[in-house]
Amino acid sequence: MKILVCISVVPDTTTKITFTDNDTTFNKAGVQFIVNPYDELAVTRALEIAEANNGTVTIVHVGEADSEPSIRKALSMGANEAIRINAIPVDAQFVAEEIAKIAQGYDLILTGRESIDYNGGAVCGLLGALLNIPSINVVTKIDYNSGNFTFDRDIDGGKETLTCAGPLVASAQKDLCEPRIPNMRGIMAARTKPLQIIEASVSNQAANYQSYSLPAAKGSVKLIDAENAGELINILKNEVKVI
Repeated sequence: MKILVCISVVPDTTTKITFTDNDTTFNKAGVQFIVNPYDELAVTRALEIAEANNGTVTIVHVGEADSEPSIRKALSMGANEAIRINAIPVDAQFVAEEIAKIAQGYDLILTGRESIDYNGGAVCGLLGALLNIPSINVVTKIDYNSGNFTFDRDIDGGKETLTCAGPLVASAQKDLCEPRIPNMRGIMAARTKPLQIIEASVSNQAANYQSYSLPAAKGSVKLIDAENAGELINILKNEVKVI
């Protein structure tokens, strides 16, 4: 069994975000980057399935050289090899098209449900369309038995269970598993595992970013005594105008 896991590299949630060049460029200076948390879940479950079925796990990432420490972390978790497509991941279509070019021959392709920086959640579906294989979004459980994968996913009002033969692509949701923490042996081994670098081949980009802006600052807080429901209702009705 061959499994491909697509990872993105994102700013740590504690990082202070700033922009440069008249708010047209994300400022990477001083930013701590990590493997996207949803992608860590995908890597972990891929490893569990591969280890139980004598399989291999390959990591793929679209990004520049500064993302390699995060790729090595995925390798230290236990993945066998990695591929870095040397390009700035401008939009989901660009990323999916680049990954699709190297994604043939895998039984299972996993992504995270979304990256925590742009929250697009589009790569899984785009990959399925480009490769003409089934795509199953936001799965909370993956099992493999006798050539078929079984998935659980949350839907409105309940859960849905799907069974599908590979090849297919699926995106990992937060309840899929607990992320694997690399041990010292894995960290040491990751230094010598293969990391192939290939150049991007897609020339057209579907989107570009005109400018960035930070969220508005939080407004002031007005405290209302718990016994003064009338004042609260008056504020909600006449000032906030939500009732």
